[in-house]
Amino acid sequence: MKVALSGIDLRDGALLSKVKKTLESLTVKTQIMKDDDDYRTAKEVDLVMVAGGDRGILDYFHKIEYDSAPVLGIYETDSTGFLAQLDVRELESATSQLKRGSYSVEEVFRLAVRVDGKQADPVLNDVAVFPSKSATLMEHVLRIDANDIWHDKSDGVIISTPTGSTAYSMSAGGPMVLQKALVFLVVSVNSLDNTRRPLIVPNQSKLEITDIISRYHCEVVLDGGHRIQIKNNLECSKHAFPARLVRLGGHSSAASLMAKKVKLAEDMLKMPPSAKLILKTLEYEGSLSQKDLAARTMLPERTIRLSLSHLINQGHVKKKTSLRDARQRIYELKF
Repeated sequence: MKVALSGIDLRDGALLSKVKKTLESLTVKTQIMKDDDDYRTAKEVDLVMVAGGDRGILDYFHKIEYDSAPVLGIYETDSTGFLAQLDVRELESATSQLKRGSYSVEEVFRLAVRVDGKQADPVLNDVAVFPSKSATLMEHVLRIDANDIWHDKSDGVIISTPTGSTAYSMSAGGPMVLQKALVFLVVSVNSLDNTRRPLIVPNQSKLEITDIISRYHCEVVLDGGHRIQIKNNLECSKHAFPARLVRLGGHSSAASLMAKKVKLAEDMLKMPPSAKLILKTLEYEGSLSQKDLAARTMLPERTIRLSLSHLINQGHVKKKTSLRDARQRIYELKF
């Protein structure tokens, strides 16, 4: 059995070293993926293990233009998230299961993205278009298979896969969709048209967001992280190569993960706006310090402290010591 290892930042490097050491002690051949050439050979191994939780998996599939071996997400927290499945503490016991092939592989489709005619990274969850300055209107046309569907003025627009339906799309009022559904979701964010509703489209369609107009320049946001400036046209279609995710027996099913999202959504209804903003920022940006949160949310430091205290007490966020600086605390989602 041969396993490739991937991670997204310095913190994951320590985790990858731990995973590599454990696997090799169990006679599993490993290689750490470091550059583009390594990622091009991702289909030549039996399995890819990705450190960094859900953010790590999203970033991994941005790098993969072609096919990949099945992917298993590794994390160090006390809960699974929604894409990553295996706590590093369970790695030794799970390895025998993996060696036996006692797992399933779930295929979920990705989005191929072009911005102003140039190919961008493929995405697993969603692609959004927003003005660079928040709370600014953006005018756009939605076109499906070359047919104009709507001309809208809103805060922005989101195109999501079923996998991403419980992420940004849901926060903006979109429906939750099971991962096996063969559809796209299109959600206009805070449209001036009160009749504008989320749209569900067959995933064989070609979607365009075009004729974009705003007071400030607009950006395409890929999976809540990567940003690309856009002038006029976004094109989305089903990517030729799906994401293949390992599902271990006894771990959370798609339905149970969705139930967790429903519970979180119910809790969010009772949260102050500042806590909601911090929660969504941590979801899309990953682990952050208070200083990082202040820079990204523009909230006062006192508000951030109070909101983090609320989220920790409610069991949505956990506090950890930074591996880069033991004097600093970082905050991350606890689900």
